[in-house]
Amino acid sequence: MAKNMAQSPRNTMISLEQKLATAKRCSHEGVLAGAKAAVVATIATAIPTMASARMLPWARANLNHTAQALIISTVAGAAYFIVADKTILASARRNSFEQRSLSNTEA
Repeated sequence: MAKNMAQSPRNTMISLEQKLATAKRCSHEGVLAGAKAAVVATIATAIPTMASARMLPWARANLNHTAQALIISTVAGAAYFIVADKTILASARRNSFEQRSLSNTEA
C-alpha cells in the first residue's frame, strides 16, 4: 500500500504531462485547420468582392479599397475562428472518449 502511495505523485505528473501534450497537439491541429480555412475563405471572398467593385455601379461608387479589405479580412477571421474552435472541440471530445475507454479497461 505504501508503495502505491509513493508512486501516486509520479503517476499524477505523467498524467499531467500527457494531458498538456494532448492539449498542445489539439490546439496545433486547430490552428492548422483554421489557417487553411482562412486561406480558402480569403480567396473565395476576394474574387467576387474585387469583381463586383469593378463591375457593379453601386459597388464601384460605395466600396473603396478599405471597405473591400474589411469585407475580405472579416470573412477570413471568422472562418479561422469558427474552424479552429470546431476542430479543437472535436479533438477534445475524441480524446475524452479515448481516455474514458482507457480508464474502463484498466478498472
